[in-house]
Amino acid sequence: MVYRLGELFCGPGGIAWGATNADIGDPEYRIVHQWANDYDADTCKTYRHNICPNAPETVYHEDIRKFDMSQLAPIDALAFGFPCNDYSVVGEQKGMNGVYGPLYSYGVKALKQFKPIWFLAENVGGLKNANDGKAFTKIIAELKGAGYTVVPHLYKFEEYGIPQARHRIIIVGIRNDIDVVYRVPSSAPYANVDNSCRTAIEVPPIPEDAFNNERTKQSPQVVERLTHILPGQNAFTANLPEHLRLNITGAKISQIYKRLDPDKPSYTVTGSGGGGTHIYHWDEPRALTNRERARLQTFPDEYEFIGSKEGVRKQIGMAVPCRGAKIIFEAILRSFAGVPYDYIEPNIEE
Repeated sequence: MVYRLGELFCGPGGIAWGATNADIGDPEYRIVHQWANDYDADTCKTYRHNICPNAPETVYHEDIRKFDMSQLAPIDALAFGFPCNDYSVVGEQKGMNGVYGPLYSYGVKALKQFKPIWFLAENVGGLKNANDGKAFTKIIAELKGAGYTVVPHLYKFEEYGIPQARHRIIIVGIRNDIDVVYRVPSSAPYANVDNSCRTAIEVPPIPEDAFNNERTKQSPQVVERLTHILPGQNAFTANLPEHLRLNITGAKISQIYKRLDPDKPSYTVTGSGGGGTHIYHWDEPRALTNRERARLQTFPDEYEFIGSKEGVRKQIGMAVPCRGAKIIFEAILRSFAGVPYDYIEPNIEE
């Protein structure tokens, strides 16, 4: 079975790369791109350039709230990483009351309209606690109400060999009239994978002139501050001289000027934030380049992001790790092919 995949909120293509590269050793079971939608123009350009260069017209640049889905081709599978701004632990946590919170409903609308065989929905771990847990309960109820058996699980991607501590709730749903059971793939096969950020960034070395590899110009003060911050420390845990300390009251975000620990996975790559949030090299007094950040998200080096330096940073930070998505899609394909695999019970708790 070849599954034609439609995507809403497609981002730069981390999910799509994982889907179209999923391989269970049986060419009968694979996933192909059918169409995609995103509200950001450069993100759509990145997706077209890398995922479907021969069919650019299948990527629709449109705000989902104004998008006419009736024009879209039939699909067998749907993916939607609905915007997480209002569910993120780092954000203001407005949940259902935010601008982005209710956008999941367009995924439900697409399920009812296209009735795909299966779907994959993705959001941040904070989703389960938004609106005192009511948002998550409501979303699950609506996905079930659209006619699907759903399996939500909090995937800790660093446990699956990804060089980044990234925790995401991913919900896989299979249509109720289909006698197939999806199970969460076990992380056990990846227990001995070297997922240190040093290996991810340095092996193989990134050529200086690689695409998306421009350096950030650091101010002398930032360079001086970083020389006092050891690997794994941030601006608040390091022993900084008085003139380099940050005058911040209230919450002290642990990722401010945090340097990577080269022997561990990176901390979470984010898409936005001001000074001090760009992820900092363990050895050199500088922020990572976008290509280095893309390595932490397991994008291949030939994957070229289109847009401004800050815009590309946002695209990379919003994406699902390519190899993490691939693992989940391969579990879905194995479920349908009847191929056994190691699995664990679903769990949405940290």
